[in-house]
Amino acid sequence: MDETAKKGFDLTPVQYAALSAIDATPGLDQATVANHIAYDRVTIGGVVDRLVQKELVRRETNPKDRRARNLFLTEKGAETLAEIRPVVRESQTILLEGLTDGERQELVRLLRKASDAVNDRSRAPLRLD
Repeated sequence: MDETAKKGFDLTPVQYAALSAIDATPGLDQATVANHIAYDRVTIGGVVDRLVQKELVRRETNPKDRRARNLFLTEKGAETLAEIRPVVRESQTILLEGLTDGERQELVRLLRKASDAVNDRSRAPLRLD
């Protein structure tokens, strides 16, 4: 995500993915965020720690399980995500600019098909439950 860094954003791709997952479903716990972005459950703790340090995410104790922490975007996190999304979209457009719209859709379809076929063998399979 060199384009995001050039625009002054200090977010890694996995931090962006985690912010997006938390934005889509506020209150997720860390393990569920890891599942939603197909990331290792052990490593996601450090990712979330950095997002908390940057004041983009806050943790709240889960009232049903005091050991778990639910994650929410802070106001700064929501603003950052809103500001960075157009830059990410622009980067994606640049990356795929040699393809027609139909070819882009076909590429995404084929990548999804290939990824789905091996998801269960992944070290961190994608789970949306």
